Amino acid sequence: MTVTTHSTSPYRSYVYAYPHKTAYRPLDGHRAGRPRLSELWAAERKDALSLYLHIPFCEVRCGFCNLFTRIGAPDELTTRYLEALDRQATTVRDALGDDEPVRFAAAAFGGGTPTFLTAGELERLCDIAEKRMGADLSAVPLSVETSPSTATPDRLAVLAGRGTTRISIGVQSFVDAEARAAVRPQHRSEVEAALGRIRDARIPVLNIDLIYGIEGQTEASWRISLDAALAWRPEELYLYPLYVRPLTGLGRLGAGAETPAGPDTAWDEQRLRLYRAGRDHLLSHGYEQVSMRMFRRTDAPHAGPDDYACQTDGMIGLGCGARSYTTSLHYSFDYAVEMREIRGIIDGFTATRDFSRAEVGRYVDEGEARRRHLLQSLLQAEGMRPAEYRERFGTDPYEDFPAELELFAARGWLDGATGHALLRLSPEGLAHSDALGPELFSPAVRAAMAAYEAK
Repeated sequence: MTVTTHSTSPYRSYVYAYPHKTAYRPLDGHRAGRPRLSELWAAERKDALSLYLHIPFCEVRCGFCNLFTRIGAPDELTTRYLEALDRQATTVRDALGDDEPVRFAAAAFGGGTPTFLTAGELERLCDIAEKRMGADLSAVPLSVETSPSTATPDRLAVLAGRGTTRISIGVQSFVDAEARAAVRPQHRSEVEAALGRIRDARIPVLNIDLIYGIEGQTEASWRISLDAALAWRPEELYLYPLYVRPLTGLGRLGAGAETPAGPDTAWDEQRLRLYRAGRDHLLSHGYEQVSMRMFRRTDAPHAGPDDYACQTDGMIGLGCGARSYTTSLHYSFDYAVEMREIRGIIDGFTATRDFSRAEVGRYVDEGEARRRHLLQSLLQAEGMRPAEYRERFGTDPYEDFPAELELFAARGWLDGATGHALLRLSPEGLAHSDALGPELFSPAVRAAMAAYEAK
């Protein structure tokens, strides 16, 4: 097996799902056509499902954002969206059947910004999860994303009262000039006030997202944001490198773009330098590293699966930006970044009456399942035990992926002290997770991603 290296940059791609959504295609073009959900889920385990509800609305769109979300929701769009979500949930729950117990082990509301919804609409969202899907939100880990401007007392009271165990707030920077450079209109005073309201709500786990690599950011200004976040003693912190993607606000401005000669090496060096500074600062302040991005306070409670939970089979996603995973098919609705396209997809979703078939997706064969297992395990700081891989697949990862693992070892990305009993990244390997992950993509997935036309 040969490995094709596409770039020397340590920041090729944030691998939060595999196969990547840009490898999905409309399933009506597949030889089997659009499969019925009842058939897809018939042979799946249903005793520990994960539930994800997607709300594709934000008050503003940050310059770096390529998520599936739109600005605002005119003409009672949130009402129509929740009605469609209710219809979809009813159909999906019927498709799961009652031949065996259906149990949800974790739930999450993401977006967009779920707290864009009013307090009353959040109550309805929780009712959809509980009354339509049968998830007991008070008995399972429930994670919800929010923003400084929408983390209001009434919304937080609803979330706390319905059993939210973790709330994640995107701050990105406590330095106002950096927030402006990232096209994120906010002031530190607003962020601090929101954090105070979140702590007052007594939700067990607070996560704060920060970004490094913003134009003009220095180690000193990065330390200001880190220390401002640490002052709230968050149970979790995510440190994200800035990416500039096509069709985003920063992308249209030409920021951070690769030149014809290749990656922006100065920007890569800045991000690596700031990553290491941030990592070391958090490790010295009582945090453990869970992955390249995720840090957890060592005395903090675990509020659910770690940051690769969105990869697990048995994921049911509701909403037009959500993905669902069975063992054989990953599926969703259409995906876009450009605002006009997103609006059209949301309008189509709200008008949909029949949610009984999968629309867009990618089938996952045994070879892709092996890649996915290795990728999602190896990108965690704890690594992967080859014995567990052998137990699941009946083969050895060193035999299935010899070229990739030899490459990682040659680059110093693997921890050589663990022997063959544990496949674990070295500190340098963790730092290069966004270069390592894409090396494990299959040729077929790479080809599909390369052929994807951004819209």
